[in-house]
Amino acid sequence: MSEHHGHHVASAKQLWTVGIALLILTFLTVFVASIGLPSPLDLVTAMTIALTKAFLVAAFFMGLYWDTKFNSMLLIGALAFFILMVSITLLDTLYRDDIVPSF
Repeated sequence: MSEHHGHHVASAKQLWTVGIALLILTFLTVFVASIGLPSPLDLVTAMTIALTKAFLVAAFFMGLYWDTKFNSMLLIGALAFFILMVSITLLDTLYRDDIVPSF
């Protein structure tokens, strides 16, 4: 038999707080892009901000904060699999020789 978990309704104050945090992080992304950080640091900074925003959306707007831990683990597993697949692809494409050297 399964347990019945009640549905959580987030308060308007909480949703506005998360929405304002997302807006601030968006402005921070634009600011960081406009100041022109060095090459590896700009990507790391942009990805950190993007992952923070994704966490806020998944946790509060999608309700994973109040949901069972199994659903959170499914999301983390899917993200880990995605990162693994992108990493394998980058290992292949970053280290291959140019097919036509003139390009």
